[in-house]
Amino acid sequence: MTSTTYPPEAPSDCPLCPRLVAYRAANRLSIPGGFNGAVASFGDENGRLAIVGLAPGRMGANRTGRPFTGDGAGIMLYDTLLKTGFAAGRYEARPDDSLRLVDCIITNAVRCAPPGNKPETLEEATCRPFLASRLAALPRLKVIVTLGDVSRRNVLKALGLKASAGVPGHGSEFAAGPYTVLNSYHCSRLNTNTGRLTGEMFEAVFRRARELLG
Repeated sequence: MTSTTYPPEAPSDCPLCPRLVAYRAANRLSIPGGFNGAVASFGDENGRLAIVGLAPGRMGANRTGRPFTGDGAGIMLYDTLLKTGFAAGRYEARPDDSLRLVDCIITNAVRCAPPGNKPETLEEATCRPFLASRLAALPRLKVIVTLGDVSRRNVLKALGLKASAGVPGHGSEFAAGPYTVLNSYHCSRLNTNTGRLTGEMFEAVFRRARELLG
């Protein structure tokens, strides 16, 4: 694990990435009343499963303040977690709904929304110590699901490994230090609308996580 003095969560007004700070300021004007800050992880800090996305969506987590909440990706993710027993309650696309995660936590490799949903390499590296600290602070963590290859590479680097240490592609499974990593295509509308990722494919990843955790 990469040694770091960073906390597990970035401050909501994190100043470290100038481009993302400027984008946050612009979003405060275009999305008044939105969260518009670095989005904290959501879920069970004693969970054995961690799900790592790429970054908050502008009209999703950036607006609502909770990962994968308020956009299309969240509908598929939370529906799948409810089906596989990693969530309970009701997902209503808002942070004050009754949804809670069970034995599971969700975080992002980059905590602030990037323009075009594409963080730059330097922004990934700048935010990575928060990810390293988040993973290190989970005492019972056993399985990590990475949503997309950018997430997979960031997780490996956060664990002090080379980005090439794990096999890319949907459904890949490999050891990363003491953890098992399962990689999935990201549950974005782009992937689901084109059929690159189906509900069955996505659910299979989490059913495998359930098998590994017992």
